[in-house]
Amino acid sequence: MLVQEELKRIGSVAKNSGLPIKTIRYYDELGLLKTFGRTEGNYRQFNSDVFGRLRFIKRAQGLGLSLLEIKEFLEVHDQGDLPCDHIKVKLGEKLSQIEQQIQQLQILKQELSGLLSGWKTVPEHSEDTI
Repeated sequence: MLVQEELKRIGSVAKNSGLPIKTIRYYDELGLLKTFGRTEGNYRQFNSDVFGRLRFIKRAQGLGLSLLEIKEFLEVHDQGDLPCDHIKVKLGEKLSQIEQQIQQLQILKQELSGLLSGWKTVPEHSEDTI
């Protein structure tokens, strides 16, 4: 005999996950979460797998993935497949983007260092300097 899992209302999910109700609603509207109906008072209801999904979303965001990219992974997962290869490709793309950003920041750092190394507090011809 299977025991039916007790569904959790959005307030309980928010309290146990530490996320605001507004964020959980937003994730649900984007299709990142799966609701299991609503209460008579129209509160969303979730089963306990919502906590794993929320942890995955936060971890993926921490890796620089957008919510739309995260949605792609969750859709693959929901179809019963492991999205490992898809995630590997996306993380490789993110790594390339980060490497480009690092190069751009290194150039900016060199330019700022060059400006500061020749800095004078009072220019000789202050009327010509902005």
